[in-house]
Amino acid sequence: MLKSAKLALLLSLAWFAAPASAEHNGVIRVGVMNDMSSVYSDFQGPGSVIAAQLAAEDFAKISKRKVEILSADHQNKPDIGAGIAKRWFAVDGVDMIVDLPNSAVALAVSVIARENNKVAIGSGAGTAALTGAQCSPNFVHWTYDTWAFGHGTAKGLLAKGAKTFFFITADYAFGHDLEKQATDEIKASGGKVLGAVRLPLGTNDFSSALLQAQASKADVILLANAGGDTVNTIKQAADFKIGDKQKLVALIFDLQSVPAIGLKAAQGLGAINGWYWDESDGARAFAKRYAARHPKKAYPNHMQAGVYSATLAYLKAVDKVGSPNDGKKVVDAMKATPSNDPVYGKVEIRADGRAIHPLYLLQVKAPSESKGDWDLFKIVGTIPADQAFRPLADGGCPLVKSN
Repeated sequence: MLKSAKLALLLSLAWFAAPASAEHNGVIRVGVMNDMSSVYSDFQGPGSVIAAQLAAEDFAKISKRKVEILSADHQNKPDIGAGIAKRWFAVDGVDMIVDLPNSAVALAVSVIARENNKVAIGSGAGTAALTGAQCSPNFVHWTYDTWAFGHGTAKGLLAKGAKTFFFITADYAFGHDLEKQATDEIKASGGKVLGAVRLPLGTNDFSSALLQAQASKADVILLANAGGDTVNTIKQAADFKIGDKQKLVALIFDLQSVPAIGLKAAQGLGAINGWYWDESDGARAFAKRYAARHPKKAYPNHMQAGVYSATLAYLKAVDKVGSPNDGKKVVDAMKATPSNDPVYGKVEIRADGRAIHPLYLLQVKAPSESKGDWDLFKIVGTIPADQAFRPLADGGCPLVKSN
């Protein structure tokens, strides 16, 4: 097993390998692109690279093909992400790019993958447009999306009696789409949106937005942001005693959010995730293996586990096809054969590229319930795979043939 320092050296050296001969030498190159240094770095970052490396190691047990893992920081900037993708595909011989948190970056990379007939897989990516009007035969959306979390969370709150809502939203493609999806569900069910404040990614001061949300007297303040922005919003909300008369709900809430807030302060908060490390024996074994490799001994969240599962499914499809050179053909193979690994379980991929699997309803444990540093959620419900995501016919994907 590679130690983290050796892994980092391997990833660094992979940048300088001769790309033109990669496939001729039987090497498949996978690029993990995400935020390595900002608000999403703890939620994807180096952890997603470790997850991809673990998938490559497991693939090596069943195939003689060699796999190299590269990584890059897109800095949450679409132009930088697009530039990396173009270089990876055209110069560095990368066959597949995975993770892609930040929807604006993911949308740009999806287009570039299609133009180069390579493969892109979103695990950290959010916007449902990736399998809707902007779907691609070269793109697969693995872990979650804005439709699933926006509609699912809003539906649950409305069922519990909430009627009025106010949004604090990340001001880019992901936040806009997440707000829209939740709003569609709210309005369709007779609820009302009283207002919204949109703030740039990486905002440090949420006080003005929180005061506006508090003044709206909405039953629920919905956070249409993610990562460090969500953590900071929740922390600052406590200063205004939001939660005494209004419910604060994060539409995206991940494992790493809990220790960042503190278990005592976060207890009782709900979340929807595509995977949780304590859901099965296979998931628990993977989490321990991952933590042993992680420099902070952190456990994986659902997006990092999604990188593992998606990467392994891709590599198996390459083996089936015989080569990574035709990206569309590889994605077609992924769609034709459901994935089923011990970590993530069974995953089917639809014509629009949406990976279909159950979603889990989670609740943060009380300190007295937690038995370890990462024993933070309890599973309180499951959304079945056939109900978790947008109906195939409703997305507007040109790849979906109408009956």
